[in-house]
Amino acid sequence: MTQIFLSLGAILGGLSVAAGAFASHALRSKISDRSLEIFETGTRYQMYHALALLLVALLLSRTDSPSPTLIATGWLFIIGIVIFSGSLYALSLTGVKSLGAIAPIGGAAFIAGWGALAFAAWSVK
Repeated sequence: MTQIFLSLGAILGGLSVAAGAFASHALRSKISDRSLEIFETGTRYQMYHALALLLVALLLSRTDSPSPTLIATGWLFIIGIVIFSGSLYALSLTGVKSLGAIAPIGGAAFIAGWGALAFAAWSVK
C-alpha cells in the first residue's frame, strides 16, 4: 500500500499542477470567471489531498504492520479527489450544473479521510 499511495500521491500532485497550468493558460479565455474559479478549487483540493496521501504513505512506511485505518484514509483521499475534484472539473468545462451535486460526496470522503487520519494518529508510535 505504501508504494501505491506514494505513487498515486505524486501522480495526483503532478496532475494538479498540470491542471492548474492548463486552467491558467488554456482555459482563461474560454470559460467564465466563475467556471475558472470552480476549476481552480478542484486543483487546489486535489493538491492538498495528494500531499495528504503522501503523508499517509509516509506513516504506513513507519509501521511494522499495515494499519487498516491508514489504508482506509488513503483510499478515502483518492475517492475524494476523483469525485470532488473530478466533478468540479467536469462542471467547469461543461456547465452542467447537476455535476455540482456530486461534489459533496467527494467532500464527505475528504472529511472521513481526515477523521480516519486523526483516529490512526493515536496508534502511531
